[in-house]
Amino acid sequence: MNNNFSYQFEGKRALVTGASRGIGKAIAIALSQSGAETYALSKTKEHLDTLIAECPSILPVCVDLSDWAETRKAVESLPPIDLLVNNAGVAKLMSFLNVQQEDIDTCFDVNVKAVINISQVVAESLISRGCPGSIVNISSQSSVRAGPDRTVYSASKGALDMITKVMALELGPHKIRVNSVNPTVVMTDMGIMAWSDDKKRNKVIERIPLHRLPDVSDIVGPVLFLLSDESRMIHGHLMMVDGGYTIT
Repeated sequence: MNNNFSYQFEGKRALVTGASRGIGKAIAIALSQSGAETYALSKTKEHLDTLIAECPSILPVCVDLSDWAETRKAVESLPPIDLLVNNAGVAKLMSFLNVQQEDIDTCFDVNVKAVINISQVVAESLISRGCPGSIVNISSQSSVRAGPDRTVYSASKGALDMITKVMALELGPHKIRVNSVNPTVVMTDMGIMAWSDDKKRNKVIERIPLHRLPDVSDIVGPVLFLLSDESRMIHGHLMMVDGGYTIT
């Protein structure tokens, strides 16, 4: 993957969760190619090995985010982090009447609790060092737009949006900026799982004023912008990257 973005992050350390595939992988590679010392966190060693083979400058962190204590231990063991992308996510899709307790726990453990856990470690380090920082949470258009089978997933992303705002309110005085990027459907492995049916996918495309789904690079660009000093007055913002879907 070639980095077509012009942002420069020399002298910065970045941590990306869910970084071994899809959007997270592309973000990690772009950050590394832009000069950041980049740590890629994933629970799947095989996927991390593939990422490192493609981009050897990236440093792997293998831990299951649903394990609060082990995750905290792993992140605390890293050198001080300046830039954090909470990208890891779980999509549990089923009708409202079929939601089970374990579906809620699985989704919220990663999409909500892990964000709080990791962000606490990174923010506490930044505050203790007196350093500015930037955190980007990867949310979804599903946080503001209801859809079938999305009770649990939409609830987790709605919670993440409010967590982003509260983090911004409380961490802003410490010069730590916090924003979210909320994509529409991206055809990663997760996207394919939910949107493999052509008729279902085309209904979404028909409602997007730009009449297309984003590719991974369409998400990477806004993330790098929000991490960079070029967005130094953007704070507590939920950036919809949806081709206009949520205005229809």
